[in-house]
Amino acid sequence: MAFANKLILASGSPRRVELLAQMGIEPDRLMPMDIDETPKKAEHPRSLARRLCTGKAEAALAAIKGDPSAEGSYILAADTVVAVGRRIVPKCEMVDEASSALHLLSGRSHRVFTGVCLITPDKKVRQRIVDTKVRFKRLSGLDIESYLASGQWRGKAGGYGIQGIAGSFVVKLVGSYSNVVGLPLQETLSLLSGEGYDVHRRWAEV
Repeated sequence: MAFANKLILASGSPRRVELLAQMGIEPDRLMPMDIDETPKKAEHPRSLARRLCTGKAEAALAAIKGDPSAEGSYILAADTVVAVGRRIVPKCEMVDEASSALHLLSGRSHRVFTGVCLITPDKKVRQRIVDTKVRFKRLSGLDIESYLASGQWRGKAGGYGIQGIAGSFVVKLVGSYSNVVGLPLQETLSLLSGEGYDVHRRWAEV
């Protein structure tokens, strides 16, 4: 069955695809956008999440310009930022970065901000920023060493993925769990629905 409103996800994250599927939503196209994610000097973590999700959505909009197959699409983008106070913990690609992140988060509370940006077919830009507070247990040297060996930290904000082994590090979580995974379900569904995207269209098929 063909549906009138198409959805482009400006991300290649398997986690975000899975979270959308949990809501009964399947993107019509995946468009990972490569933008500079370097924080600006003294930039607040919440502001960074907002800037990055908007930047990815706008980059996807520019990329589909003149493409008739993408006409009338909704564009959804998200970005997750982990912070201890105002200190932003980077997305980790190197083992030393992940080690530093885990030592910093050990036994402490941190915040996870996910910015969600939606560009509608008539080019309206809508955003939500969701904030979850997470506290880790005190990690032993063996905890950190073994987690680093798992490779589950790679490419993750804050050097961990809560949906994997690191879920066992969490002693307290206040707010949205799916936000920490990478896409806050309730807020994303509300954003799409509020802008006229038919979020219920495939629920009977789930």
